[in-house]
Amino acid sequence: MALSAIDLYLILGLAVKIYALLTPPAVLSAFIHYTRGRSAREKFIISCKTSVAIFLLGETLLLFGSTIFGVFGFTLDAFRIGVGLLLFLSAIRLMNEDDDARPVKPDADISVVPLAIPLGMGPSAIGAVIVLGAASTGAVDLWIDSLCLFMASAGMAVLLCLADPVERLIGKTGIAVMSKLTALLLSAIAAQVIFTGIKAFLNTLQSGG
Repeated sequence: MALSAIDLYLILGLAVKIYALLTPPAVLSAFIHYTRGRSAREKFIISCKTSVAIFLLGETLLLFGSTIFGVFGFTLDAFRIGVGLLLFLSAIRLMNEDDDARPVKPDADISVVPLAIPLGMGPSAIGAVIVLGAASTGAVDLWIDSLCLFMASAGMAVLLCLADPVERLIGKTGIAVMSKLTALLLSAIAAQVIFTGIKAFLNTLQSGG
């Protein structure tokens, strides 16, 4: 059955929402900072690997997120606290690093950590993807959700491939400011995520008691 214009609009809207949850400014800022001095080919490879890692992680959580949590016996709130701490450490590292220095070793792979997770697939994106998977009523819903996740991941790859023109446009000072603002934003997000997880955990204990 052919998709109607309304269906296409809804799919595009969901893809945009997922893309926004991937925090593109944070990923772009970290990408520019961590890949300074690398060749165009290396940057392209990192862009593609980051996008693929985001999609594969998201697809795994979409299909098996609820099952994985049940098998290992931990809750989404515990996951929020753990990822929030990881996100907070990334914010501290980004804030304290010298923008003129090479932040990582030349051969270090940054595509999965920290770009794909926790910057791209952070707590908000992970929670949203798991909820989408749990709310799916059939194969068609899962196919549409997977398509939207793929579109959002591809959009991230395109954004990272445009990192050099963006860097030239806003300049070195702009990159430094964006990096520090991103660190502040990430620390605020991390704190909110941790507090949300702790609050929900305490509420669970009280209701259980």
